[in-house]
Amino acid sequence: NRSQGQEDLPCKSSHPAQDTHCRITSTLTAFLSLSAPGGVSLTVPQPNINATVAQNILLSVEYSCRGVATVEWKHVSSWGTTKIVEWKSGNYVNISAVYKDRVTIFENGSIQLRNVGMRDAGYYFVTVTEEYGTNTYGAIIVNVYEIIYEDIHFVAVLFAFLAAVSAILICFMWLCNKSLHLFQKTTHKLSASTTEEIELETIEC
Repeated sequence: NRSQGQEDLPCKSSHPAQDTHCRITSTLTAFLSLSAPGGVSLTVPQPNINATVAQNILLSVEYSCRGVATVEWKHVSSWGTTKIVEWKSGNYVNISAVYKDRVTIFENGSIQLRNVGMRDAGYYFVTVTEEYGTNTYGAIIVNVYEIIYEDIHFVAVLFAFLAAVSAILICFMWLCNKSLHLFQKTTHKLSASTTEEIELETIEC
């Protein structure tokens, strides 16, 4: 079905080779349209993910198709290619033993990978195949970094320093409050003593 306003472009060219290429392209387009009545689309909102060791990451995708689709995830790295999971909505879920306790699947085709390590870095390929046989692909690059303990040490030292400064400020405020209280008490005594002297002088007069 062609959209409204869309016209067929004639395959006319001054060069026979270009004309032949145009006809082949038109034929392939028509064939794909017939063999993929529903079509399948895939969106990868975040193609690059940075994570640290022991973190949980979400490999987020979103697919749409008219029929029931089969979703498959694979991990490719310098250590080789590993199949993570394959499932068909409402039919079956097949998670590799290596990822059995680390993977959670979602209906939109996304997966969550828990407690990542350095070996989890690499390329993650997702294939969505609909029941008519057409498929589409997506890829996500995952970078995993080790926790830099120097930064943790710096944060710990900074926290200790701030705690010490806070303790000093609290002690200083307590001393100031104590001094103010003693000053007010002394002032009150002097004021009372002066009042008594004035009263005695008044009586003597």
